[in-house]
Amino acid sequence: MHLGALAHFGPLPGGGRPSAVLDLLGSRAAAIPRLRMRVRDVLLPVGGAAWSNDPQFDVGRHVREIALPGADFDAESARLAGELMERPVERGLPPWEMYLLTGAPDGSFAVLVKLHHALADGMRAVAIGAGIFDEIAAVARRAGGRRPRAVPPRSWLPGPGRLVGAARERIGDLGRAVEVGASVVGASVARAGRLDEPAATALAADSSGTRRVATAVLDLERVHQVRRTSGGTANDVLLAVVAGALRRWLDERGAPLPGADPRALVPVSRRRPGSPAGSGNSLSAYLLALPVTEPDPAARLAAVRRDMDRNKADGPMRGAGALAVLADQLPPLAHRFGAPLASGAARLLFDVLVTNVPLPRSALSLGGAPLRTLFPMAPLARGQALAVAMSPYGGRVHVGLVADGKAVPDLDALAAALSDELELLEKAH
Repeated sequence: MHLGALAHFGPLPGGGRPSAVLDLLGSRAAAIPRLRMRVRDVLLPVGGAAWSNDPQFDVGRHVREIALPGADFDAESARLAGELMERPVERGLPPWEMYLLTGAPDGSFAVLVKLHHALADGMRAVAIGAGIFDEIAAVARRAGGRRPRAVPPRSWLPGPGRLVGAARERIGDLGRAVEVGASVVGASVARAGRLDEPAATALAADSSGTRRVATAVLDLERVHQVRRTSGGTANDVLLAVVAGALRRWLDERGAPLPGADPRALVPVSRRRPGSPAGSGNSLSAYLLALPVTEPDPAARLAAVRRDMDRNKADGPMRGAGALAVLADQLPPLAHRFGAPLASGAARLLFDVLVTNVPLPRSALSLGGAPLRTLFPMAPLARGQALAVAMSPYGGRVHVGLVADGKAVPDLDALAAALSDELELLEKAH
């Protein structure tokens, strides 16, 4: 499972060649301790693994340049991003890659950052990726001193010296997952009959291993204008926009509406401000029924707001979402017993991942070239055909859509529907 971002930058100051950014990317990536960590096999526990610093780390094996045809650079970069995101990272190396994409007629360029989900969750990925920007790198240089120790991520991979204890802890997690899953699956089946009739067959597909990426940009002030009129949060408005876009997309496909509303997994970071760099993945999630079957846009937003308010009142660790995120953090030994449950639970419990990934509010640049857009890309779970990630930056909301390439070949149509649905919400309020 890979996550990442596609960032577009303006031309370098003074008319510099974009290729000059490659060395800068490499040096800044090499200075990020987390990116020097790799996975190695261990003797105990059986089937286990551990994070360790890569003694032969070579940043040149992770950072590459690709020249694209310049006719439609944005479209070509999104197409290539899909191809690159579907490729597995090389085993035995730190699980990440960066690509400098050049070839735009005006001298602008793009950077694709790709991380395995075991290395970082969405919030930690933002912190890692931010290290390439001029402003963040300058702060690190001013801090000076000895390079910080490369702290391994906290996921299903225990660090050296913690193997047996970590294995016991994660096996305990598996037991809790089974307990939570049994109650939640039973409740879900009783409510919606999802074992026999998935809520949204257009969003459920056997994984083909292919990926397609599409992007959209929404005006953040327009989102806030709807929020001020309707109440709730900006994220409520964006979730309602996604629900409306899915409805429009299904209609344009000529597909019938699902018998039940598709359920979205909405990740929630449990990392506290100022948490240490080694805190790794720290996620839970809310489950939300996206009101795709509701024809009225104002009623869709009201339904999203009501359900999200209820989720927040219950807390992110008291529902099915906790199981869905925990499934990605089990140890290899536990996966032998828990993989069938985890895979079935993901397909049963949610149809689409929708996440909001915040970015720094200050203006960012790379080598003096201003950041224009940054489209986050969420991991696509097995059995799901679509993941939607959104990041506000510079007065706009950048939406990155990742889909199974065979299940959703018309992803651009869904991306275009997002702007139409925001306009519809404005008119309804």
